[in-house]
Amino acid sequence: MENTLLLGFLGSLVAGSLTAVGALPVLLGKTPDRAFRDQALGFAAGVMLAASFFSLIIPALDAAEIFYAGGPVPAAIVCAAILLGMGAIALLNERLPHEHFQQGREGPEAASLRRVWLFVFAIAIHNLPEGMAVGVGFGANGLEGGMPLAIGIGLQNMPEGLAVAIALMGEGYSRVRSWSIAALTGLIEPIGGLFGAGVMSVSQGLLPWGMAFAAGAMLYVISHEIIPESHRSGHQKKATFGLAIGLVIMLFLDVWLGA
Repeated sequence: MENTLLLGFLGSLVAGSLTAVGALPVLLGKTPDRAFRDQALGFAAGVMLAASFFSLIIPALDAAEIFYAGGPVPAAIVCAAILLGMGAIALLNERLPHEHFQQGREGPEAASLRRVWLFVFAIAIHNLPEGMAVGVGFGANGLEGGMPLAIGIGLQNMPEGLAVAIALMGEGYSRVRSWSIAALTGLIEPIGGLFGAGVMSVSQGLLPWGMAFAAGAMLYVISHEIIPESHRSGHQKKATFGLAIGLVIMLFLDVWLGA
């Protein structure tokens, strides 16, 4: 159990740390244009989409068939867990005060909170299910299950980190402070990683539930946040191209490293 928790924590920590790497251009005085950022966000969506299905949902179905035999029960369990994961993030989205870069404030009124912390809450909602997915991967199948997810989620964290830092600079924060806040948002992922790995270590029978729940949580973020954000400025074609590249790269990593 200790090894599982450690792997889940370290894997999600490394993935979350790449948020800081992605935000480095703001420290170097180089700010990519909006079209590139939207393409990068599309890439992030593609990685998460592939990870949800190939690294989580399909293995969840396989595990459910082992633990719950054949028939409709395995599919029903996975479907229910996906919906629970999506519902959990939707609930956080409703209950936590937060602010999106273009959509404005959502959740309860939070006039007393500084705007930067509303941004941080928004990114926390994104990063928690990503860390949980990495932790679930390590908890379910060790290095073989967790490594593709850690690499893929880490890659998609880079454009997210850049987007956060650039948005904060647009709100008047310095380059150093914008990078620092973007880097700190990545540290939410090890919390999700510990939780995901911990759930998997409790009982093998929870494997299909945990994997599908993490997939559903990520699918909500993809549909509700990342894709709309990448399409908002009229760069749909570039964003879709980025999504395609991210999807096939994550599929390749999953087959190669998870074989």
